[in-house]
This record gives sequence, structure tokens and C-alpha cells, in this order.
Amino acid sequence: MLLALAVLCLAGATFAVAQVATYPARLKERSLRRAAEYGRVRIPEKADELLRFRDRVLTPAAGRLAAIPLKLNPRTNVEAIGARLSAAGVTRISTATFLAIKGGGLVGGVLLGTTVAAIGSLLAGFLLVPLLAAAGFRIPDYVLGSRIRSRREAIRTDLPDALDLLAVSVEAGLGFDGAVTKLTEHMSGPLVDEFARLLSEIRIGEARQTALKNMAARVDAPELSAFVRAVVQAEQLGISLGRILRVQAADSRLRRQIAAEEKAMKAPIKMMFPTVLFIFPAMFIVLLGPAVLNIMKVLK
Repeated sequence: MLLALAVLCLAGATFAVAQVATYPARLKERSLRRAAEYGRVRIPEKADELLRFRDRVLTPAAGRLAAIPLKLNPRTNVEAIGARLSAAGVTRISTATFLAIKGGGLVGGVLLGTTVAAIGSLLAGFLLVPLLAAAGFRIPDYVLGSRIRSRREAIRTDLPDALDLLAVSVEAGLGFDGAVTKLTEHMSGPLVDEFARLLSEIRIGEARQTALKNMAARVDAPELSAFVRAVVQAEQLGISLGRILRVQAADSRLRRQIAAEEKAMKAPIKMMFPTVLFIFPAMFIVLLGPAVLNIMKVLK
């Protein structure tokens, strides 16, 4: 027992001495290995398989689906679709992906209609095939257009407050770029995202007038276009920028008020159709129903 314990202690002491003696050499070898492998990306096997599957299957399939809308409508402008995606604030979806979604919706509608024809009525299936295909093809455009309109309305709503903040910052002594930086720090929303993109374009070397015109082209709102024209003219003519911003803020606020009044005037006309279609029939049934029943009872 004592002999075994002594052997274990001797082995442990030998191992410790060897580790201490070889530590500098092992540290040098580890540093050289790190320097040799620096910047090398190791892809796990599962990630490598997923990447191969994406390159082998998903990317070609998306390319074929994206070619379907271009073949159906040769007048489709890829640049126009990219501009619409930019106006909607969609940055994660590229033009090719959007076209692939439209093509996938069309193919999915055809397959769904064919499935209905195979399972149920043949006539109903053949009638549903073009309807479902058209719906799958048009729904992405409708969703994108709705998002563009809602984003444009949000920009119109936030523009007067943003111009007031820009005017205060400019009158306090900041330049236009500094005022835009303050705006991006204290506000949020689609308008602030556009101003942040404007600031990024200016910082990478784009001319301020060109960056402003790009922002107006992306949003395509009359109020923002008027603001851009006023700022460009103020820089060209040397007019006080703070006064211009005050005037533009008041003008955009007046336009927002007029738009709200216009919506309020349209509300009764829009409410007329559901009132006639749903409320009046129920009222007629409740009011005239007992009288009709009494007349029928008397006639009998």
C-alpha cells in the first residue's frame, strides 16, 4: 500500500516537473499555431451541408421563380421594384427575392387550384386555378403598396415636428448636418430613418443636394419634396436656413390639417355604404316585421 502510494507520488512529481520544463516550448508552439490560423473561418459540417443545400437547391429555385414574373410581364422594371422596396422601408428583401415571392405565389395558386380540382369538383377547380394564381401573383404587390402608403403617411405626420427640431437646432448655431444628427438622436420613425440614410450618404462623400434629392425620390411625398427644394434653394441663394425651416414646418402642418379635414369630410360618404347594406335592412326587419306579421294574420 505504501509502495503504491509512493509510486503515485513519484509519477505526479515527474509529470509536474515535465509540465513546468516544457511550458515555454508549448506556449511558443500554441502562439505559432494561432498566428498560422488567424483569419481562417471554420465552417461546421452541418453549416457546410446547409450552405451546399442552399447553393444547390434554394438559390436555383428562387432564380427560376423570379424569372416567372419577368416572362409574364416583360415590361417589369427591376429598378422600379427596387425603388418601391426602398420606399416601403424594406431592406431585408432584395428585388430578386420579391420577384421570387410573386412567382412562388403564382405557382402555389396553380397547385392549390389543381389540388381542389383533383379532390373535389373539376369545374370548381378549373375556375379556382386562374383566380388563385392571380391572387398569389398580385398579393405581394398589394402588401407592398399598402406598406408604402402607410409609411408615406407616417412621414407626413412626423415632418412638422422634425422640421421644428431642425429649425431650433439650426437657430442654436448648428449646421444642417449637426441638426440632422440631433434629429436622429431624439426622434424615431420612418422619417428619421430617411434622415439617417441621408446623413450616411453625406458622410460617405455624396453631395448634400444630391442626397436630399435622393431622399425626396425615395419617399415621393409632396411635403418632403417641397422641403428638399426649399433647402436646396436656400443653399444656392444663401438664404437663412432657420427661417426656411420655420416656414416649411408651418406649411407642412397646414397641409396635415387640410388632409385631416378632407378625411373627416369623406367619412360620412364612406359610412353610407355599410349603413345601407347592413344597418337599414336590420332596422326594417325590426320595425316592419311585426306589422307584416299582423297584416298576414288578418288576411288569413
